[in-house]
Amino acid sequence: MTVQQFRDHFPILTQEVYGKQLVYFDNAATTQRPKEVVNKLEELSLKYNSNIHRAVHFLAVQATEEYEKTRDFVKDYIKAKSREEIVFTSGTTHSINLVAFSFGEAFVHKDDEIIITEAEHHSNIVPWQMMCNRKGATLKILPIDNQGHIQYSILKDLLTDKTKLLAVCQISNVLGLENDLKNIINVCHSVGCKVLVDGAQGIVHGGVNVQEIGCDFYAFSGHKIFAASGVGVLYGKKELLEKMPPYMGGGEMIETVRFTGTTYAQLPEKFEAGTQNINSVPTLIPALSLAKQVQNDKDLVNNSNAVRDYLLDYFMKDERIHLYGVPRGTIQKINLFSFTVDNVHHQDLALLLDKMGIAVRSGQMCAEPLMDRFGVTGMVRISLAPYNTMEEAQYFTKCLEKAINMLI
Repeated sequence: MTVQQFRDHFPILTQEVYGKQLVYFDNAATTQRPKEVVNKLEELSLKYNSNIHRAVHFLAVQATEEYEKTRDFVKDYIKAKSREEIVFTSGTTHSINLVAFSFGEAFVHKDDEIIITEAEHHSNIVPWQMMCNRKGATLKILPIDNQGHIQYSILKDLLTDKTKLLAVCQISNVLGLENDLKNIINVCHSVGCKVLVDGAQGIVHGGVNVQEIGCDFYAFSGHKIFAASGVGVLYGKKELLEKMPPYMGGGEMIETVRFTGTTYAQLPEKFEAGTQNINSVPTLIPALSLAKQVQNDKDLVNNSNAVRDYLLDYFMKDERIHLYGVPRGTIQKINLFSFTVDNVHHQDLALLLDKMGIAVRSGQMCAEPLMDRFGVTGMVRISLAPYNTMEEAQYFTKCLEKAINMLI
């Protein structure tokens, strides 16, 4: 399909802001919702709004079927072995916290080690800090170089027989670089270290085959891939999830409850305490279906690649602009660009661009240690989706130049 045909799925893109046509370049934070997702959310809210797994009446049965067929769909989408390996959460943050707590309780002891990279989102830093403080473990950092690439050669030196897990983003939400997951996972597994992948950005740009890359855990959020907000997925290898204690207690995650003790439900219910986001979880099916359609459409892929190459060339040519995350060799870059401009505050740039109708992100991007690594207080980030056009990219560069000239 053409880019315009794809844009027609997203009514919000037709609106104006401040009298200007909206250019939405903040997709790494949240993608817009297509009509198919909105319709599914409305259908479930108006026709099948009922709690799941409990009652036998018609609405409850329909709601349960919608919820559970979504689990099967996600299982097939990411190529997991079994549906028991798919746990629904509220998002990537919830998924990572679940692993940090439950894996930590089952496998991490005093003086053990966890490794994260220097390019992680706060959601893939803080949970591990909390777990290490609780368990008396050590948190080690795998550094990046000046262009934003993980220093893979250092990984082997960081790994010891006490290293229990490495947590790494598939693609940094600041740098936009695709990390060499297979290499990382193979090196870690060679010494018995497990690997969690933060797929919040990666699920959008190319997706994942969890069996092919061999990760032990994979986490992503629905709202970054066209689905409703408040929905996330945790994939975990069955043999690990079975050994991990529940993260939360309550309804659904139990087998029997007595005052003398409780036994827990089988997977995946063991990790889904309480009432889930029953109306929003099924929106993953139309959202992921649309994402797969995009990935298989050569015209849309070619458009996205052309826009990316145009923007990369623009940023690399302007000496006033410092781009963070520069591709090289086999390491690819997605349509995400974080940058600073000499003698210009990132928020001033974002505010001016907003008045021109362009939505961008400014600040630390929930990656303060990465900002410290590059010696900046914040950056401007543009992140594009397949519905963004070359005309929008050209309009952005024109407006950016105008904004820079106004501020310097």
